[in-house]
Amino acid sequence: MFSKILIANRGEIAVRIIRACKEMGISTVSVYSEADRDALHVQLADESYCIGKAAASDSYLNEERIISAAQISKAQAIHPGYGFLSENPHFAQLCKKFGIVFIGPDPEVMERVSDKAEIKKMMENTNLHPIPGTDALASLEEALECAERIGYPVMLKACFGGGGRGIRLIESEEDLKREYPLAVSESEAAFGDGSLYLEKYIYPARHIEMQIIGDEAGNVICLGERDCSIQRRHQKLIEESPSPGVNDIQRQALIRDVTDAVKKMGYSGVGTLEFLMDTQGNFWFMEMNVRLQVEHCVTEALTRIDMVKWQIRTAAGVTLPFKQEDINLNGSSIECRINALAPGRLQACHIPGGPFLRFDGGVIPGTMVSPFYDSMIGKLIAYASTREEAVRKMRSALCEIIFNGVETNILEQLNIITDPRFASGDYDLTFMEGR
Repeated sequence: MFSKILIANRGEIAVRIIRACKEMGISTVSVYSEADRDALHVQLADESYCIGKAAASDSYLNEERIISAAQISKAQAIHPGYGFLSENPHFAQLCKKFGIVFIGPDPEVMERVSDKAEIKKMMENTNLHPIPGTDALASLEEALECAERIGYPVMLKACFGGGGRGIRLIESEEDLKREYPLAVSESEAAFGDGSLYLEKYIYPARHIEMQIIGDEAGNVICLGERDCSIQRRHQKLIEESPSPGVNDIQRQALIRDVTDAVKKMGYSGVGTLEFLMDTQGNFWFMEMNVRLQVEHCVTEALTRIDMVKWQIRTAAGVTLPFKQEDINLNGSSIECRINALAPGRLQACHIPGGPFLRFDGGVIPGTMVSPFYDSMIGKLIAYASTREEAVRKMRSALCEIIFNGVETNILEQLNIITDPRFASGDYDLTFMEGR
């Protein structure tokens, strides 16, 4: 097991990883930008190193400075969290070059799986069904030919996209001609690669994702599904597990097919396979994320399995001690993302408590919510034995939680939780339309 880990991230996920390391007896090293000098993750870590100016490109995306901090501190491993360098094969390879363990999949596996067009080819010999679409497109002319063959509407996506970015709904040939060059430029700027692909637009649908953990011995377990259908502009707002739209027969079949597919990949670490579930109950594979998801907490609340600890353990070569039949998927958990609506300094806060209620955050009074990074303040998670009780618990918690000095989306989250359509569980990706 590692004795010291560097966390190459910030905010609530850096705090979450530091807490897991402390419980495991592992020393922690934080890195921070000049804007985060007084941040909570800096205060909680055993060692901290400033790696640059506020812009992410000068700090949290600066591979050389992060590697240097790991070497100076003698950290044995780097945990990338999510976002930033978490799905960057070049950084994972750089860690390997300098004898530092990257807490994530092998860089070669990551490179294959992160390419959204390539992974659909990998699924051809499995029971999972990719959304009909294309490989990486060579030109606008090829995109126009393929879109005509698939049939409008289609989705134009970045091959190396993530976080809801690099996605465009294309409803006509004119849309595609206008949006294609813009999407190439956006993808190059955001991900360093302008490759795009097309896929059929499935509508209406639910966004379902399956959480897996694999070890180096080839064992894979699935921790059930999350419903992430409450989104605005492809950004998730609320997640829950299990999905109220998936029955037990569908769930067990999907668990079996997902674990079989991941075993064939030779995948080690945590990962998430994402699907669209159509109105006929068919599951269409979209992509695989090779990192810890923002919404991993909702799965932890349901299964009582600490995914961050097992991410660290599997990276250290530890074999999973449990089998699929040991995974408990009873009850219901719901997560609300609490986001700042504008930059500002947090003056005071109140976090609700009580049984099976959790808040994962990276802020304290005095924290500056910076314009340079993601606007999420934290995540509020409620668990109960039934979905109805979990909804009530979340509603109560949202009425109690307070962040003074920063305008947030708490009222919007409360409006969603109390909406009859959400309460019934009969919702899909159309839920936020017009809101």
